[in-house]
This record gives sequence, C-alpha cells and structure tokens, in this order.
Amino acid sequence: MEERKLSWPERGKLWARLGIRLALLVLALWLLQAVGLPLLSLFAPFVAALITAAILHPPIRWLQRRLGVPRKFSTLLILLLLFGLLGAGIGYLGYAGGVELVALVQNWNGLLENLQSTLDQIEIMSAQLWRLVPAQLTAAVESVTQGFMEWLSSAMPNLLNAAVEYTTDKARGVPDVVLALIIYIMACYMLTVDYPYLRSQAVQHTHQRLLHFLKQVRDTALAAFGGYLRAEFLLSVVVFFILLVGFFVIGQPYGLLLALVLAVMDFIPIIGAGTVMVPWAVVDLFMGNYFHAVQLMVIWGAIALFRRVGEPKFVGDQTGLSPIASLISIYIGWRLAGVLGMILGPTIALIALNLIRLGIFEGVRLDLAAAAEDIMAVLRERPPRKEE
Repeated sequence: MEERKLSWPERGKLWARLGIRLALLVLALWLLQAVGLPLLSLFAPFVAALITAAILHPPIRWLQRRLGVPRKFSTLLILLLLFGLLGAGIGYLGYAGGVELVALVQNWNGLLENLQSTLDQIEIMSAQLWRLVPAQLTAAVESVTQGFMEWLSSAMPNLLNAAVEYTTDKARGVPDVVLALIIYIMACYMLTVDYPYLRSQAVQHTHQRLLHFLKQVRDTALAAFGGYLRAEFLLSVVVFFILLVGFFVIGQPYGLLLALVLAVMDFIPIIGAGTVMVPWAVVDLFMGNYFHAVQLMVIWGAIALFRRVGEPKFVGDQTGLSPIASLISIYIGWRLAGVLGMILGPTIALIALNLIRLGIFEGVRLDLAAAAEDIMAVLRERPPRKEE
C-alpha cells in the first residue's frame, strides 16, 4: 500500500498537534516533579484520609441505611472498628514479636556459640578444599583477600558512623510520624463525614468531559492498583501461614518472627522468601544438619508451588498483565524508584494499558501513524529525471 503524502497545510496542522502534545507532556512531567511530589508529601495525611473516606463511603452508606442512624454515628462506628482491629492486630504482632526478640536477646550467648561453631566448621572445610587449589592461585587470592580485609577495617568505622547517624535521624522523625498519624485519624473522620458533600461540590464545579476522563482514570487505577495489591497481599498472607505452620511443625525457634519477616520479604517483587531460606538450607547442608535442610526446602517448595499455582489466578485474573510485561515494569520501576518502584511498576503499567484500551490516547496514535506515513511517503519520493 502506498503511503499518503500530506499537503503542507495538513502537515503543519499534524506536526503542530504533535508538538503541542509533546510540550504538554513535558510540562506535566515537570509540574509533577517540581510541584506535585512536594505537595503530595506536604498533604500526605490528608490525601491518605481522602482515599480512606472514598473507600469507606459505600459501607458507611449501607450501615446508615440499614440502621437509620446519622452519618456521623455510622462513620464513627466504622472508624472505631477499623482502627481498633488494625491496632489490635499490630499490637498482637508487636507483642508476639517483642516476646521472641526478648527470648532472642536472652539466648544471644548461645546463638553466638552456635555461630562460632558453624564458622569453625566452615573454616575447616574451606581449608581442606583450599589444599586442592594451585599455589599460584592461592597467593593471588590471599593477596586480594588481605587487601579486602584492610579496606574493610578502614571502612568499618565510617560504615558504623553512617549507620548510627541514619538510626538517629529516623529516631528524630518518630514524633513527626506520630503527629502525622494523629492528623490522619482526625482528617479521616472529618472527610468521611463530609464526603458526600465534597463529592457533589467537586462534580458541580468540574467540566463534564474532564469529569468523564477522571472517572475513567479513577476506575482504571482503582481496578489495577487494588487488584494487584489485593492479590499480592493475599499471597503474602497465605505464605505467612505456610511458613508459620511449617516452622511450628519442625519446631523452629522464633517461628512467628521468622514467618513474619519472610512473608514481608515475599511481598516484595523479585526478592521472595527463598532469598533467605535457600542459603539457610545450604548452610545446614555444610554443617551436616541434613534433616533440617530438607525440612526448610520442603517448606520453601510448598511456598514456590503455591506461588506458581496461585499467582496466575490471584494476579493474572484480577489485573490481566502478561508475565513479560510484569517483569519489564518491575525492572523499570526498580531502576527508577527502588523497592517502591518495583511494587508500583506493574500497577502503573496496568493503568497505562487500560487507558490505552479505553481509547484515551487514540488521537495520539492516529497522529503518530499519519506522521510516520507522511515521512515514509516523503522519503520514497524521487526527484524527476532530467530529459537528455
């Protein structure tokens, strides 16, 4: 099919539209970085409270209709129930974790002795294996190891000072976190009570086309973000109970604390519980604890099997993101924003894909296709040959 070459007026309008769209995109990105992110950080408690109010609006309205009580009472009841359950759950986990941490501190000397024994056995095995290495390679490795140890001994004080400064800075930020939490709780009640009025005012003062676009973006974002987080959270909860039951069956000390930490690690993309359990089992094999190593690998195998079987159903069915697209979005998110980007990357990719499916960017696609077609037509054009 021959490409269609545009006339100069058509070409001018086309490239003007593309230029305006590009300029608006650059301006939006700059405003997001220069203005949006600082404002979001400043008003974070109120933004979180508004999101909470939007989520709690349906159950509060249902309770209000069922009981025939004022909205203030139903809002107070729902918030007390919600924060009470969250506080009780966090308090129980904190208490159980604290008990195990106290037991860990009390048994610290025994753990150090076991660690020293493990290191001694690893050193003996390494010395036996080292005898098989040629002398030239041994000298080179010893030189590198000595240089690394000298660097480590000189860098360790700086690392410790940096760790102390980091811990001190975080400790100084605790009052700010507590104050933000109090503001969030107060804003939750106020915004949830007035949410129907605020919503009606926003609808009245927003253009219908913009309102329709924002509604599409909201529905898409909630479906993508909510589906992904809900799926990952449910997967991590099941992994937590698999670990807890497995550690209880094998009699693993500090099983609750270990299960909680590994479940949190399993929630983070790419890392997973196997990052700890597989090296742990390998160390047990070197130490001769074959039965314990097999037990750990059985527990990890159950988690891996559940992940392979359950993840497509939990994540794929709710989000529709293909595995390769999920992997690409996780990697790009990790490179741009670290762990938070790894979590938000698939969600942003889902939002973008769903917005494309809704046809929001159809005009941009048609203009790009027309521009490519016009460029190819110009490139294929040949100057007329001169007659001899």
